[in-house]
This record gives sequence, C-alpha cells and structure tokens, in this order.
Amino acid sequence: MSIESSSSLLDPSVLRLRESLEACVLNLDDTSESNNAVAKVVEILDSISHVSQPEDENSVPDSAISEEALQEVYLCLSNSPSREMVIDALSMELPKVVSRMGTRSEKCYKIAKDIVELFLSACNPRDMVAVLCEALDVEIEESQAPQYFLLLLDGLAQVLVLIQRRHLEQVKVALPVVLNVLSKVSVLHLEEEYNKSIADLFDSAIRIGGSIQEMCKNMDGRRKEELCALLGLYILCTIAFVSKSRQKISSCITVILSSLLNFLPFCGFSYFGLLTGSNVTTAINKISKEDDDDFVDCFSLSKDGASLSVIWSRVSGDIANPIGEELEIVVKEIQKNWIDMWQAVGMLKYPLSSVSYTWEIKEHALEVLSSILHGDSLDGPKDQNFDFSPFVPSIFTTLQAIQIVMMGAVDPSLRKKAFVVLKKIISAIPSSERFDILEALIANSSSPSMKALLIDMVREQIAAQYQEDAKNSENTHGQHVTEAFCWSSNALDLVKIILKPPEGGPPPFPDDSEPVLSALNLLRFLLIKESTGQSNGKKVLTEQVLRKIYSEWLLPLRTLVTGIRADGENGGNELADHLMCGLNPVLLVLYRCIELVEESMKHF
Repeated sequence: MSIESSSSLLDPSVLRLRESLEACVLNLDDTSESNNAVAKVVEILDSISHVSQPEDENSVPDSAISEEALQEVYLCLSNSPSREMVIDALSMELPKVVSRMGTRSEKCYKIAKDIVELFLSACNPRDMVAVLCEALDVEIEESQAPQYFLLLLDGLAQVLVLIQRRHLEQVKVALPVVLNVLSKVSVLHLEEEYNKSIADLFDSAIRIGGSIQEMCKNMDGRRKEELCALLGLYILCTIAFVSKSRQKISSCITVILSSLLNFLPFCGFSYFGLLTGSNVTTAINKISKEDDDDFVDCFSLSKDGASLSVIWSRVSGDIANPIGEELEIVVKEIQKNWIDMWQAVGMLKYPLSSVSYTWEIKEHALEVLSSILHGDSLDGPKDQNFDFSPFVPSIFTTLQAIQIVMMGAVDPSLRKKAFVVLKKIISAIPSSERFDILEALIANSSSPSMKALLIDMVREQIAAQYQEDAKNSENTHGQHVTEAFCWSSNALDLVKIILKPPEGGPPPFPDDSEPVLSALNLLRFLLIKESTGQSNGKKVLTEQVLRKIYSEWLLPLRTLVTGIRADGENGGNELADHLMCGLNPVLLVLYRCIELVEESMKHF
C-alpha cells in the first residue's frame, strides 16, 4: 500500500515513517511482524519529536517535519482499508508521542488532535483510559511543560463519557494521574509565555470534571454517591492548584474558579461543610477502602481546597455564589457550637501554613478566622462539657502558621492583622489548655521577638485571670484555688526556662535580649501582685522560691549583663551603641526585680 502525502517535503525520516506505516498495514495478520512495525513507527516518531530547531537557515524546520510526519500518520489511520485494525495496532503507543509532537506548532496540534480523536472513536473507551493515563504518567517524568499534557487531558475528558460500565473503577484510575500532572505542572516557576498553557491545563481539568458529572447523572444509589464524592474531592484539589498558580493565570482566574465552584452544589457541598471540613471527611469516608490508602492520599489537598473555596467565594465579587448560602449566616451558625468553631479554625491552617499560597490569600484566610472569632460570638452558651484536647494539634498548627505570617509578611498591616487573630484564638482557647499551648508555642519558636510577644501574652492572660478571680472570690469568700494562682505557678516555670536555660549557662545575649526582657517583666508583674496582696492569700513566691530566684536567676544575670555593658561602653562604635540600646531596658527591669525580691524576703 502506498500513501500519498499532500506535502512536498521529502525528509528522510518522513520517508522511513511512511515505509514503516505501510509495513504495519501489510503485516496485521502476523503478530510478531506487526509488533516490530509498530515499534519502528514509534521509534521514528519519537526521534522526530526530540529533534531540536536547526540553526542553519536553509535546513527544514523541525515543526515542518513534525507536521509532515503527523500528516502521514493521520492519512494511514483514516484511509487504510483495514482502518480499525491499524488503529487498534497503534493505539497503545501512538497517543503519547503524537501528543508530544502536537506542541511543535498550531498545525501540529490540530493534526495530533485529529489523530487522538480517531483513537478515541475507534478503540474501547476503557482501554483508552489506560493508554492516556500511561502516557500522562510517562510524560510527567520526561517534561513538565504544560502544553505537553493538553491533548492527553482533553482526550481523557472525551473518553470518560463514552464508558458504558464500571464507571467508578475507570475514574479511580484516571484521577490520581490527572492530579499528579496538575500538582507538578501548576507549581512550576515558568516563563510568562507558558501562562496561557497553564490556564488551558486547568480548562482541561474542568472538562474532565464535567465528564465525571455527566457520568454521575446516569448512575444511582451508592455508586453514584461515591462517584460524586470523588468528583467533589477532585474539584477541591484543583481549586488548591489554581490558587497556587494564581499569579500565572491572574487574567483568567475568575473564570476558572467560577467554573470549578459551580461543581460544589452538585457534589452536595455547602459553606458550612467546607468551612468545618465535614464535607471533606464525609467524601473521604465514602471512597475509603481498607487497601486504598494510596488512592485517598492523592486527594491530600482537598482540605486546602475546601478552605480556599470559602475564601474565594467571600472575597471575589466577580465570582457568583453557586452554593446559594449567605456566608455571614453560616459563620453565625458555626459560632453557636464549640466543635464546629474549632473545626473551622483548624481547617484554615491549610492555606495559612503552605508557602505555595500568596500573602493575599493568607490575608483573606485571616479575615475569615477573624469573622469566626468576632465580638460576642465566644460569650454565648455552649456545651460546658466540651473536650478541647482532640483539637489541640490542629489549633497549634494554625497558631504556628499565623506566627509565620507575622514574621514573614512584608506588609505591616498584614503582620498586625495576624497578631490580632493570634490573640483572638488564644483568648478563645479554654483556660485549662491555654497556658500549655502558649508554653509550647514559646518552646517551638526560633524567633526571639516572637518568644517575647508570647511571654507578654502570658502576662496579659494572668492579669485577666486576676480580674476574673476577684469577681469570683466575692461569691466563694476566697476559699478556692484560683485560676490566676495556677497560671502564676506555671508562668514562674516559664520565666526560669528563659532566665536559666535548661541546657545550662546564661541566656544568650544579645540575641535573646527581647525574651529576657519579657520574662523579667512577667516576673516583676508576679512580684508586684503578691507583694500588694492581690493573690487572694495564696502565694506562689514562697521564701524558698524567692531565694532561688534571687541567687540563681537574677544575680547571675546581673553579672552577665553588666559585664556585657562594660565591654560595650569601651567599644565606641555603632554596633556597641546598638547593643547598649538593647541592654539598658533589661538592666532597668532586672534591677527593679532584684529590689522587689529583696523587699519581699524581708517579710519572711
């Protein structure tokens, strides 16, 4: 059989391709020869697809050779008398290499798309799902440029709706592969010329979602619920990837997000369920099987997407509200229940803790948090037997994420907003858990400034407890162990860790001058409270404790700081002046603490 090309190009590789295609057609009845011929076709196409652009102006452009080669393939597949047999023989190998060649030019893309559609129309849809997924898996290891995947993803979107049975199984094969592509491609820092391709990639992902939605409409019962759950988790993960790529697709992000958010009501998702995470938990429970841990792991960004869905719906006036709920009403409903409230606070750690999301997204996440913890919402009646301990790890991570915003954001207003939200969360934590969380935050912080802020917050919390205990003591006649007493006892241990580090030696100066100053201010506060009789008769600072504070904490610290100051005064340079500015406040408070301890010991 001879295939006439419409082009005048006679590149040797194209001629070899034509001969191999003819051999493939002639040997369809001989499995061994047919396999050899197919392998030769793939080898030639693969070599053409990897040819770089020639520097010689008189050479044939590689895109022209690719166009000619693709045209040869298309003519063979569409005009062969044994068309279906030829397509079947080549279907396992050609989609991958043809899709790669489709990136060479617009004409290449059009011909490659026609070739892929020939395979989709003639081959078993379930076989094609496997072929396309394998091609995507191979390509993601070889190249992460977004345009390489568009034909394959669009082909997957087309073939999914052609499947007649075992829909769920085929979607389970496809989605991990698609999400892997989105994961690796969307986070790349590519040149601006690729931005449109990334937007097109998300459009393809949306079309795949649309195909799964059509599949759901033709199903019922448990399998439909499971497929809808899969669709919902897939959409949430895609929203997370879109959010990570925001700067690359800023011109069309509204359209992309609107299309993705429109899927959520179909999946049974609501603002309440997204904000508290219950929608994600329910969906994962529906798809989970005992041996399916790896499959569930591919939806690891679904909780990011759930929080981000609420954020985008709240902040973007250009995005329509597909869910139909008023977010303000949902927030008020969440505020009525401790469990719902803390679940929502814990969910927002995902956009806050990831370095992949912009500062703007983090700012919006803080605003959502602030609205949840707003005003009198924490003073209403709630379950007094509420057990906070299961939420501690999640809330602790949220607080650490907010700390990162406080330290890393360039915008001062964003840092201030983060600090306000941090204080709101800590104040909302039950008193029995609050100190332990503050202490853990201090212990796990590497920033001296952050440690100082947190120690100051401990002092503020004790002051508030003293006020609360003063009110309560009127009813109990002072016969109970007050919250302030417990806080003061724990705070003293915290001061010890700062002034007398457990690893030995003095606190590092001048690096830790800020936390040392805050610890001294906390100690001064405790000394004043007990010396002025505001501790309800219960003393943390006994004679033995005071003597230890005096001899083991304060005097060694005085020796250290005065020695450093003396050296600094002799330095006479800018660095020495800066050092003195940090040490002077420490010395001022240190001397006041020594005076208060000496005065208190006179009464024993």
